[in-house]
Amino acid sequence: VMFYDFYNDTNSVDCWLRGIPQLPAFTQKGDYIIGGVFQMHYYMKTVKKNYPSPPEGLIYISTLKINNSSDLLPGVALGYKIHDSCASTPMAVQVAFQFTNAPPLYKSSKVCSQSGRVLAVIGDSGSTSSISISRILGPLDIPQVSPFATCACLSDKTQYPTFFRTIPSDHFQALALAKLVKRFGWTWIGTVQSNSDYGNNGMASFLRAAQKEGICVEYSESFNRNDLQIIFINLYRSTAMVVVAFTAPEDLRVLLEELTVHPSPPRQWIGSEAWVTHSEVQRFHLLAGAIGYAIPKSNIPGFREFLLDLSPAKVAASHVLTEFWEGAFNCLLEKRAGSVDKVCDGTEDIQKLQNPYTDTSQLRITNMVYKAVYAIAHAIHYLVCKKINSKIHCDQFMKIEPIQVLDQLKRVNFSRNGYHVSFDANGDPVAFYELINWQINENGGLEFVTVGHYDESLSPGQKFNIKTVCLRMNQVPVSVCSDSCPPGTRKVLQKGKPVCCYDCVPCAEGEISNSTDSSDCSPCPNEFWPNAEKNFCRPKLVEFLSFHEILGIILSAFSIAGACLTIITAIVLFKHRFTPVVKANNSELSFLLLFSLTLCFLCSLTFIGRPSDWSCMLRHTAFGITFVLCISCVLGKTIVVLMAFKATIPGSNVAKWFGLTQQRMTVVSFTFVQVLICIVWLVLKPPYSNRNLTIYKEIIILECALGSAIGFWAVLGYIGLLAVFCFVLAVLARKLPDNFNEAKLITFSMLIFCAVWITFIPAYISSPGKFTVAVEVFAILASSFGLIICIFFPKCFIILFRPEKNTKKHLMGKK
Repeated sequence: VMFYDFYNDTNSVDCWLRGIPQLPAFTQKGDYIIGGVFQMHYYMKTVKKNYPSPPEGLIYISTLKINNSSDLLPGVALGYKIHDSCASTPMAVQVAFQFTNAPPLYKSSKVCSQSGRVLAVIGDSGSTSSISISRILGPLDIPQVSPFATCACLSDKTQYPTFFRTIPSDHFQALALAKLVKRFGWTWIGTVQSNSDYGNNGMASFLRAAQKEGICVEYSESFNRNDLQIIFINLYRSTAMVVVAFTAPEDLRVLLEELTVHPSPPRQWIGSEAWVTHSEVQRFHLLAGAIGYAIPKSNIPGFREFLLDLSPAKVAASHVLTEFWEGAFNCLLEKRAGSVDKVCDGTEDIQKLQNPYTDTSQLRITNMVYKAVYAIAHAIHYLVCKKINSKIHCDQFMKIEPIQVLDQLKRVNFSRNGYHVSFDANGDPVAFYELINWQINENGGLEFVTVGHYDESLSPGQKFNIKTVCLRMNQVPVSVCSDSCPPGTRKVLQKGKPVCCYDCVPCAEGEISNSTDSSDCSPCPNEFWPNAEKNFCRPKLVEFLSFHEILGIILSAFSIAGACLTIITAIVLFKHRFTPVVKANNSELSFLLLFSLTLCFLCSLTFIGRPSDWSCMLRHTAFGITFVLCISCVLGKTIVVLMAFKATIPGSNVAKWFGLTQQRMTVVSFTFVQVLICIVWLVLKPPYSNRNLTIYKEIIILECALGSAIGFWAVLGYIGLLAVFCFVLAVLARKLPDNFNEAKLITFSMLIFCAVWITFIPAYISSPGKFTVAVEVFAILASSFGLIICIFFPKCFIILFRPEKNTKKHLMGKK
């Protein structure tokens, strides 16, 4: 590793180079130099070799095109210095220090030359090494463009002010992976990640996104290549069927090699872009069906032709290309001491080679390098080139500083090879991923099939697109901690476990849940009630005493029968109105009583049917007035009986004080009082129809609210008062002669009437819903039948079946 000591004074900056600089793997001279750091090897190896001719590669192809372009930097030559970091952070740091100065200096030299200093650096491929490089280049304002460092931490401009990248940040990949997992309904997963900045930061972003999507993690393990035991334990014991792997390809390769020897139960693997299209892990069939996001593939113009044009003579000029050639054909370009490998015989044809590198469309990360080179070239173009008379002129001798390139990189905005290139305020491009599915081809091998995409630039509902995928299992595996709670239930979390582990509890009474996995139940509105499954609210059943139900039909039948019976009785009495039985019992009051009884029977019908404001007012007032009229008639008949008895006493003139006029006035007066009470009731606070929601939770009772309870009990109390008064008078007249038995009949009828209405009060108060109305109707009918049977049936029996008793002599008790 190289270190620089800086001593500031007013005139100069002194610096010393410590350590021996590393020669670049590829280099090319130019007017402006671009640095490059790439992981060409996974091990460190010292190679002392001169390169007599410029080495070839992607940057060579890019700079060659740029140098020959008439639109981009015409007349300006771009050069490069490309170093191999060997996947080693210390080596990347050493290279970074080299980029900050001119070609090698010695300790005796105190001149820090600016010539040969790179204007921008492309690399490194890993997040950890990119972070280290950025820590060195940042303070010196040297821009860094990485093609493959995806750690979201590098978007922090306060720590990495000169960092850019052409690959999306893991922040966006984490969001996309979370949506992918959610798309298949996997809420119970396991996660593994490399113990590196890439793995740990990427997984942290994913876990945050997964939590927002309602996904729970059974285990999350960070591992090193030499410590896989805990990963195996989790894979063997876990119930999660899905594993999300945020790992470097080399780390995953080691894990898969061990799993091949010691297989775990089948798991569905979800991959990050680092390994999901990497050839290092493509040979492991236990990843069949794996899905994950990858950088879009692209054909880079001229790159395939460059590779297919390689020959042994061209390859020998570069040890990197030599390794590529020898590895591809499994032979040595020249005999080496101690080697047993065969020597290439010259018949090797790269155009017939079946190799991942020959299908350049699969070199996804390579395209990111291609875009990085063009981004830097455009930044330099904006500084040294001007358009004069529709022609571009560039000053190849203009001295520019890295900070100027840095400033222009922020403004870069162009399209190349079908892709748009620009950077946001964090130095990140617009995120776009292809969704890759590992499918088995006809030859039994694994191939990468694009089955969808994720585009961050689209609206929220259109970002994620997926076609049919082929998973490892025949059907989509179920990976949940608890089965989904059906509608009608709610989730109750299991104590001490993640939110995805829960029990399903039925909704409480009056509540529903109409969606799967509902966290809470919602109450139904007042006039609605849950169905049996408790998954939707249906209107409550409306209940009232209807003409169509059995109880309503029976009561209606008795009401009509009572009215008909009363009318028949009136007809019988009218036909025999001149007979002693009819005449002796005050025929005028008898017919008025029969008329009022008919109204009493018929008024019970107003209590049946759907209540309305008008029917509620009618039923209570009609009931109160007709019954008072009825009791008034009975009371008049009772008084007449008493007066008739008193009139037989010698010297008594009572009869003249209670003639027909007085009888009529009595009935009218008593009835008028009730009418007055009803009018006051209707004016101040009348009865009204009401939807009672409190008696039954699941039923709405349509009822007539009293409006004023005082009004109702005043009407009922007045009827009771008259009935009691009538009963007392009837009792006083009970000892009249047997043949003149009107008083006894009234006594019995009043006894029944009072008994009915005394029992009505507790029954009325305690009866729920429509049975309250039924009790009231029953009381009306019972008391009405009691009156007509007790008062009129004996008379009708004598008239129809015992006419011999229908004589004046018999009534007067004479034989």
